Amino acid sequence: MCFALRSYGGSAKRRYGMRREHFTLDVSNVDWVETDGEPAKPSVSIDFTGPATDLRERLTGSDGDVLEASETDAALRLQGPLGKDTDGVVSLANRTTGEFLLELNEDADNVLRFIRAARGYGEDKTDDGRYEIEILFDGEEFIRYDKETFLVYDEDGNLLRQHSLIPSGIEL
Repeated sequence: MCFALRSYGGSAKRRYGMRREHFTLDVSNVDWVETDGEPAKPSVSIDFTGPATDLRERLTGSDGDVLEASETDAALRLQGPLGKDTDGVVSLANRTTGEFLLELNEDADNVLRFIRAARGYGEDKTDDGRYEIEILFDGEEFIRYDKETFLVYDEDGNLLRQHSLIPSGIEL
């Protein structure tokens, strides 16, 4: 089953003219956690409908190659306290420079549900990541990453380890 998280709000203009409302985020393979079903690798698909050259440029390293999964970090930055219909900002950042590659607004509870599914999937699977991120330009796949880490920060920028997806042996 697939549920959709729709980006909303955010009229703030980002560098290169990218806006948060240019992104749509769809999530799949998370319902098995609540129904105690067969684990399936959670997947998030982010479709960008803005100028493709803007995002393509951000996703390309200084060497001209598309950034690898290991060169990116996924995160959720909460906009308020947990448990109070809090929104958050989902981001993908360049691990080396810290530059945000993309940002979009989402309901924090839905993102945390996704992280719980990825954690559950990763308990039994260690071969190819705990979840998958696919980035699309107007519905066409550009890049797909297998990821193991998803960091969650409170509204003050403090890491919430208990809500983050951090593989064992990783020190932050």
